[in-house]
Amino acid sequence: MVTNNPIPAKGGSLIGATTVNWEDAYKGPNVMWRVPRNVRWNDNVVVREDEIAVFYRDGKVLAYLDRPDRYALTSLNAPIIGNLVKELSGVRQEAEVYYLQKRIFDGKFGSAEPYVFRDPDFGLVQLRVFGEYRWRVGAPDNFINQFVGTFGAATTTDVEGRLRDQMVLLVYNSLGKMKDQGMKVTDLAGSLQTIEQAVLGFAPQHFGPLGVEVVQLQGLSVNLPDEVQKAVSTRSTMGVLGVNYLQYQAGQAMTTAAANPSGGAGALASAGVGLGAGLGIGYGMSGQMQGMYQQGGAGPGVQCPKCGAMVPSGNRFCPSCGASMAPGPAAGGPPCPKCGQPTAPGAKFCPSCGASLAPPPPKSCPKCNATYTGTPKFCPNCGAALGG
Repeated sequence: MVTNNPIPAKGGSLIGATTVNWEDAYKGPNVMWRVPRNVRWNDNVVVREDEIAVFYRDGKVLAYLDRPDRYALTSLNAPIIGNLVKELSGVRQEAEVYYLQKRIFDGKFGSAEPYVFRDPDFGLVQLRVFGEYRWRVGAPDNFINQFVGTFGAATTTDVEGRLRDQMVLLVYNSLGKMKDQGMKVTDLAGSLQTIEQAVLGFAPQHFGPLGVEVVQLQGLSVNLPDEVQKAVSTRSTMGVLGVNYLQYQAGQAMTTAAANPSGGAGALASAGVGLGAGLGIGYGMSGQMQGMYQQGGAGPGVQCPKCGAMVPSGNRFCPSCGASMAPGPAAGGPPCPKCGQPTAPGAKFCPSCGASLAPPPPKSCPKCNATYTGTPKFCPNCGAALGG
């Protein structure tokens, strides 16, 4: 921040001259210090190794001294500070003096408002960026003209606030340019170092007019909304497994059901396995299942009646427990009237040939109008011949 430590006692070879210097006790983390009174003709200004003294008047920089020495603002030093001496020996024999530190400062930045990133897959995504950077004064005249003259900065906090906003703007601009080159939201996590290098590459033209040099950028983080982050993670997992979204969801359902043994086979069915199994699931309870479903283009799967495992259609035995997958009397239903294969209780159509299992409508005796079912040769009510 700008400090206002007292001017040291008067000294120097000329009567009334004052020696001005920035005492170490008042430096600390401050990038600049304004001398609390204007310097005048005959004053002495002390500049140390890590300092720059900037003379400022009427909204512009008159001159600056960046070499360590004691400078007497008299005609004796005219060869060194000629233009400044001419200014101070004119009608207005005074100027403001700002000291700047040459050392590198550390700063942090973060988004106050999100950046809207238009992604071809996810649409408009709001991004927030955070990170750290290191900077120093690169051009003292530009620095004072901009921060003191234009922005009216009075403290280091004012300077850092302005730099923080500019860093966020620079990162946003860099993301926009990289998006135009084809970068997507899914590429951000793996491209942070590339983004950092791009930001550093654009920094000179962005910060140069401010007299600031950004020397390092680190810890860059680009945060996505939670729902987009989950979608990106899901897509990454799908890419590793080589499955589509429906297959991934079915596999997730199987994993959830497997973690809930109390649900049994019913839990698997209710979890959506019936939908996912018919799609050739490539993601599930084990890596072997993917190979089983993909081998030979296997069709819809069925559940093993003994162990509950999903078995590709056409397999005669369960690959998990070895149980037979052929339908047998245990199915419990009547045989199909068309193909004779056993059916399940309550089934309306034969699973083998597709014939209807609904009972035929009742018939009437032509003599007594009594109803009967089946194909009897004689009426069970009056004994009249029915003709087969």
